[in-house]
Amino acid sequence: MNPPEISAEILIVDDEEQIRRLLRGTLTAAGYRVREAGDGQSGLDEVAAKPPAAVILDLGLPDAPGLEVLQRLREWSEVPVMILSVRAQEQDKIALLDAGANDYLTKPFGGGELLARLRVLLRRPPGPVETGVVQFGTVTVDMSRRVVTKDGRDVLLTAREYALLRLLVAHRNRVITHRQILRELWGPKSEEQTHYVRVYMSRLREKLEDQPHQPRFLVTETGSGYRLDVG
Repeated sequence: MNPPEISAEILIVDDEEQIRRLLRGTLTAAGYRVREAGDGQSGLDEVAAKPPAAVILDLGLPDAPGLEVLQRLREWSEVPVMILSVRAQEQDKIALLDAGANDYLTKPFGGGELLARLRVLLRRPPGPVETGVVQFGTVTVDMSRRVVTKDGRDVLLTAREYALLRLLVAHRNRVITHRQILRELWGPKSEEQTHYVRVYMSRLREKLEDQPHQPRFLVTETGSGYRLDVG
């Protein structure tokens, strides 16, 4: 097989050096460029720093389960992800695919099958470049590390506050309705409880806006919902 004319870059996230060596040899022989990470957080950092064409993600990572790493990645990136695992049970595959994996390859695997599946992943039209870091004013939201800072200092958010901010960041410069926010954060049975959103939006403004009562970024769209205006 001739190597691709344009060498796509693949990120391998696996803590086993032997597996990384095997994958690296297979991929480079096929003409791909390869980057590597030995744990989940390093993998997230690599995607945030420079999004690859695709990620090959092992489930047995030392710092976090592969499912958790995938879920965190999907909070801010749509990069194609192929799961590698010794787990062959159907329920495991379903859980990973539901969480946003694009493919699932069971170990042991053949190099030919790996490359064929990778070619299928790379046929997807490329999405927007995602850095995992969003800035507005003096606020920085690092989605890969779940860290929020203002004026260079960490901002402590509750889990619900962060979930609301993450939703606003994911849909930045677009209006998110009250019902959409309630459905995403509290579930479909809470769609009429709009006061929940008002309370948590007020808390976010107190922590992130210079003038919480005259917000510049966390904007109310009267009668509709809210919008994060990042310019």
